[in-house]
Amino acid sequence: MGPLMAFWVFLIGILVGLIAGITLVYRTAVSPLHKKTEKSSDEPSAISYDKAIEQSDPTMLNNYPFAYENFRFIGDPIDGIQFEDDRILFVEFKTDQSNPTKNKMKELVKTGKIEWFEFKVE
Repeated sequence: MGPLMAFWVFLIGILVGLIAGITLVYRTAVSPLHKKTEKSSDEPSAISYDKAIEQSDPTMLNNYPFAYENFRFIGDPIDGIQFEDDRILFVEFKTDQSNPTKNKMKELVKTGKIEWFEFKVE
């Protein structure tokens, strides 16, 4: 086999390997992510609206009574914390749906079962 033929065999081998590698990456990484994205878009619109409100900027809500600069988004199990000069508030953006975990947390706040805990990291 001459040097020119060896070069072409080498070049074709690289191209075949590159195509096989791209196909393998697509099938193992990209395709499952695409399917997962399709499933998440099938959520009912009420849940999607609820998540959008929870993850949105409270300044978008016209009646939000506090300064947004003092709000910190948490997302789960509560939407966020509002820090005021004289108090700290747990904030929940309510839609029509009720969440038992959040109802339990609300009851703990109302009954004063909140504590400060520090964990020393060494």
